[in-house]
Amino acid sequence: MTSGRQPRLPRPRRRRLPSPRPAATPRPVSRITGPGRGDGGRFRGRGPFRRGATRTRTRMVLAPATLLAVVCGLLLDGYLHAEVGNDARVHRSHPSRSVPDRLRHGGPVLTFDRDGRATEHSVPSRTVALTFDDGPDPRWTPEILAVLRKHDVPGTFFVVGQMVVRHPGLVRRMRQSGHEIGVHTFSHVDLSYQDTGRVDRELAQSQLALAGAASVTSSLFRAPYASEVRALDDRTWPVQRHVGAKGYLSAFVDADSEDWRRPPVKEIVQNATPDGRKGASVLFHDAGGNRSRTVKALDQYIGRMKKKGYSFTTITGALGAQSANHPAGAARVWQGRALIWAAALTQAALPCLAGLLGLVGAAVIGRLLMMVVFAWWHHCSRARRRYRVVQQVDDPVSVIVPAYNEKECIANTLTSLAASTHRIEILVVDDGSTDGTADIVEAMALPNVRVLRQQNAGKPAALNHGIAHARHDLIVMMDGDTVFEPTTVRELVRPFADVRVGAVAGNAKVGNRNRLIGAWQHIEYVMGFNLDRRMYDLLRCMPTIPGAIGAFRRRAVLDAGGMSADTLAEDTDITIALHRAGWRVVYQEHARAWTEAPGTLGQLWKQRYRWSYGTMQALWKHRRSIVDRGPSGRFGRVGMPLVVLFQIVTPLCAPLIDLFTVYGAVFLDPVRSLLAWGALMLVQLLGAAYAFRLDRERYRALLVLPLQQIAYRQLMYLVLLHSCVTAATGALLPWQKLKRTGEVDSQRARESVR
Repeated sequence: MTSGRQPRLPRPRRRRLPSPRPAATPRPVSRITGPGRGDGGRFRGRGPFRRGATRTRTRMVLAPATLLAVVCGLLLDGYLHAEVGNDARVHRSHPSRSVPDRLRHGGPVLTFDRDGRATEHSVPSRTVALTFDDGPDPRWTPEILAVLRKHDVPGTFFVVGQMVVRHPGLVRRMRQSGHEIGVHTFSHVDLSYQDTGRVDRELAQSQLALAGAASVTSSLFRAPYASEVRALDDRTWPVQRHVGAKGYLSAFVDADSEDWRRPPVKEIVQNATPDGRKGASVLFHDAGGNRSRTVKALDQYIGRMKKKGYSFTTITGALGAQSANHPAGAARVWQGRALIWAAALTQAALPCLAGLLGLVGAAVIGRLLMMVVFAWWHHCSRARRRYRVVQQVDDPVSVIVPAYNEKECIANTLTSLAASTHRIEILVVDDGSTDGTADIVEAMALPNVRVLRQQNAGKPAALNHGIAHARHDLIVMMDGDTVFEPTTVRELVRPFADVRVGAVAGNAKVGNRNRLIGAWQHIEYVMGFNLDRRMYDLLRCMPTIPGAIGAFRRRAVLDAGGMSADTLAEDTDITIALHRAGWRVVYQEHARAWTEAPGTLGQLWKQRYRWSYGTMQALWKHRRSIVDRGPSGRFGRVGMPLVVLFQIVTPLCAPLIDLFTVYGAVFLDPVRSLLAWGALMLVQLLGAAYAFRLDRERYRALLVLPLQQIAYRQLMYLVLLHSCVTAATGALLPWQKLKRTGEVDSQRARESVR
């Protein structure tokens, strides 16, 4: 097929369109074409829709990669606060028959040899090893460090891995100040309830965090909820033996300040003071709550003990051993830094995502409330009833049916049109079909049916071809897989009694709704398309006349420049162009058409991918309407922001609701998270029920609404995300012709809702 430019349609002042030139020289259909759908033309816009060289494979990776990044970020943030399935149990005392008695009454430090035998070690007299658990904390750890620096004494900090990842700078300050660092597990879980695999993960992840934060590892360990060695029992002893076999020193305490109970400062000091001149490993906390009393008590405690002649050291210093902190290998350091960087990115992004979630939730509920209120207003409006009850339009109508390989559906389509109660002529424009579609139409020999043949040039060219040959000024356009009811055309053209109306959008319904995927689309058509069309109708900014059923004045189409091939969504393109040309576009709910929705997920993906990308193209093409005056500016400043917000931004962000629901159920409060999600689901169910009532649909289809929100919405999200990536990269998208089965005809469609 040769390439070239198709002649433009004549201007409005000419009443009769001339015969088109041979279809062998069509105008390029679109910047996005594929086999059998055009000659490889390009969309002439700039910016996001420029021509690009990115491969389709890259686009296919970027879309799910974006979703995966968000999911991984949520998982990482949740894990930094509590591991999946976090066990909050804390064991109580048990018998201690398996624990050697000498250990339970010995020193606070245990070491294990290769044979598993434990040795206890005590702190020398007049020596204090200050230890701090549960940090680092950005509020209290710096104050603890300041007190230690003031008195020039070292401390041993048993840090929690999750806190290290979130505040690595504090760990580096500890090391630079000469303090010792020990492991206090990664998530502060009671190890006595965990298997050895979980214990090993807690240790390994803590070491990774230390390596990333301070380039060190530690052989010093203290188990949560097990401060004193005399508390060892048959549940905690196996854990200590397992940890000791891995080369760790287990550190307990001789004196517990019990600052976690927040007693008076004087009592904290008294609790931490050893008897007589005994040495002691003393426990304080630098995290886990308000530690202001701990800071004051520590300052007094160090001064008091120094006056008594005590010296201060670390745990290993008290044993006369080398430091428990060792340089980490380069690989471990970079792995740890990667974990910390990922955590930092997640912590920075999560508040943004949470804020975005609030906006999305408000937008979803706001959109639903707007649609319901405007739909009620639309339903009660006398102006809309006037078209149905009083006004009557008897002018003949030309029905244009563009057809490309529609042999499965075309007979049902024409049969339904032949039963119309309105005077019509039918023009079937065969767009280079290779399956004998035109032959089927001619063989039917229906009255008032003409077949126009052209070389394959795309749907817009086929519609323009039909307009050029139409005999009447009122034109109805429909798809080749759609069937009309006998009264559809009559109802559809009634709004043309108002001379200001240039186009009418009909009520498209899913005919093949008996399967699950069809039922999902049925809900979407009734609630997501037809309900919001009532809102757009009242706001006078209808964004799309569905290709399945739409009526136009010939003059209005000419004013808009004809059916354009600049985008994949020619229906949205022409609708916006009509608004900009000053014509009113209205919605006629009583004009029903039954269309065959995609029957598989693959077909659905192709259709919605084309729709969403084509809509973005149309919005970009008409972006100047935002600054225009008159009717064009009205649509640009009212309709376009609504379309962008409700059809692109909100659906693109809506899965955050589901992601945060799962996040809350796993990491936070499952009951409250599920109740919040259920409340939102109930609001949507009520909105859908009202939409079904307006369309006089049976409520039983709403039984699949929860599953639609869980599964179908994620698919639509991926489609929209994929379209956004396509727009950003300027990659090429094939037309992607859908398979048809011909299972929808007007009789069976009506019976399906009885």
